Amino acid sequence: MNTTNASASWDPTWEAIFASRAWGKYPPEPVIREIMRKFSRVPDRKAVRVLDLGSGPGANTWFLAREGFSVAAIDGSPSGIAQNRARLTSENLTADLQVGDFTQRLPWDDASFDAVLDNASLCANPMRSMLSCAAEVKRVLKPGGMFISLNFTERTWGYGLGQPGEDPGSMRNISEGPLGNVGYIHFLSHADVDRVYAGFTDHSIERNSYTMGNQLHLIELWVVVCRKPGA
Repeated sequence: MNTTNASASWDPTWEAIFASRAWGKYPPEPVIREIMRKFSRVPDRKAVRVLDLGSGPGANTWFLAREGFSVAAIDGSPSGIAQNRARLTSENLTADLQVGDFTQRLPWDDASFDAVLDNASLCANPMRSMLSCAAEVKRVLKPGGMFISLNFTERTWGYGLGQPGEDPGSMRNISEGPLGNVGYIHFLSHADVDRVYAGFTDHSIERNSYTMGNQLHLIELWVVVCRKPGA
């Protein structure tokens, strides 16, 4: 993979976003819960390798590195990765940071990671890209490795408020809400979830939600935790 320029399938909207304004600094509660539930008691956290998929400026990378895990991260935005690196450096933390299109072949060997984390990055792609990325996640996970993936449901504010995308349930140029003007978003149905994570086993599928505008608008995420088949 070219690690200096994202390939053409990556949405350049995110480079414009990360280059122009601050993004979230802290990971969402489901990420913290699932990572620490699985790995908080391991005797040597440095021996646990975690990939942060679509890391952006690095809220999750920072959390994982601070907690002592060996971390890698990839994003198509050079500005996002630069901010990620600067934040880590400011606290003497390290990670293997790559600029690249994670829907293409990931720049790591087979069975490299104990866990892969996706915090609403898959859903910024068409279904064909989500499926290819899921296959790559499966490849780079160790047998029995965990995939933690959060993506927006079809009940989330913004659904139906943009131009139809490539797939049913997808939108471009959403007109309002926190997903407004962020490019392509696929709001996953339960059938979409079943399709994307079909290659994994031991699925835990939950919904995590909150409201905005004095309960006027719903933001809802699928929280999927599953494993690569194997040991």
